[in-house]
Amino acid sequence: MQELLLEKGEKMEQESTGSGSSQFSSLQWVFKVKNMAWEAYKSKPFSHWVLLFLSSFGMLVAFPASSLLSRVYFANGGTSKWIISWVAVAGWPIPALILFPMYLFHNTSPTPLSIQLFCSYVFLGFLSAADNLMYAYAYAYLPASTAALLASSSLAFSALFGFWIVNNKLNASVINAIVIITAAMTIIALDSDSDRYPYVSNSQYIWGFVWDILGSALHGLIFALSEWVFIKFLGRRSFHVVLEQQVMVSFCAFLFTTIGVIINKDFQGMASEAKTFKGGVTAYNLVLIWSVITFQLGVLGATGILFLASTVMAGVLNAVRVPVTSIAAVILLNDPMNGFKILSLVITFWGFASYIYGTSTGSKLP
Repeated sequence: MQELLLEKGEKMEQESTGSGSSQFSSLQWVFKVKNMAWEAYKSKPFSHWVLLFLSSFGMLVAFPASSLLSRVYFANGGTSKWIISWVAVAGWPIPALILFPMYLFHNTSPTPLSIQLFCSYVFLGFLSAADNLMYAYAYAYLPASTAALLASSSLAFSALFGFWIVNNKLNASVINAIVIITAAMTIIALDSDSDRYPYVSNSQYIWGFVWDILGSALHGLIFALSEWVFIKFLGRRSFHVVLEQQVMVSFCAFLFTTIGVIINKDFQGMASEAKTFKGGVTAYNLVLIWSVITFQLGVLGATGILFLASTVMAGVLNAVRVPVTSIAAVILLNDPMNGFKILSLVITFWGFASYIYGTSTGSKLP
């Protein structure tokens, strides 16, 4: 009996030691993360973190708002995909109004416009115009919550294009996130009939699905190319280069989109569209004006993240806005939310968590 009691006592001691060592290991991890965060904070000036916070806020608030406004436009009588694409870039003077005072009062001078830099702006502007048009088709045919969930695939494309173009890290957790998010998109595709609007045909719904995925892929490419332009031509000298890039790219996209609107004769149809819009002309104008503002603030936030951090963080925040948009669409627009869509949202969260973990670790794939 005495031997048995001694054996039990030894086991209990070993278990308590193991538990203590596990607690110690957890505390070590917490302190390590805390020290890393503090070192990162000290390595940058306070203004850097203020700008990073404002840029993140722009992405997480303005982008979802612009997505919801696009759906409001189509749900209340708007029909032109070109107009909603044009609205996305019509606010290009907004960053210009912020940029010019920086030249006047902050001793900064415009970045010399080389041929390579000019061609980069034009190319990015063309891609942005195409991207906005693809998303316009998606929001014309899909509920905002569904379109937002499909747009989360931009995270996967941001990771892949960031790896290929600017050599961002790609590890097992990031690849796992890509696979998980792809699975979430597949779930939505399998349950496509449950949230289709009665006035949207089956072929239109499928095309909305396709345009959303293609727009997300193009969005990821634009993120990676924008960071490449910062690295190759602009450098990370001052925040004014962020505004310069946004003004030039948005202006080029504005020109391309305006040509499309003119060819499609959609400017002439705006007056009649406003008259038949639910809520009247005032509601129509407010939707378009706020769309202009929110689109530009969202793009400014995304460009700021690319400058202050990387494509990786831009991809993470662009993905985090997905549940924000989906939940807001269900609450504000009464979007349908069934079990499959909830499951897709949960799986997408899992993919985000895996992506964030993967990008916060330093291990690369062999």
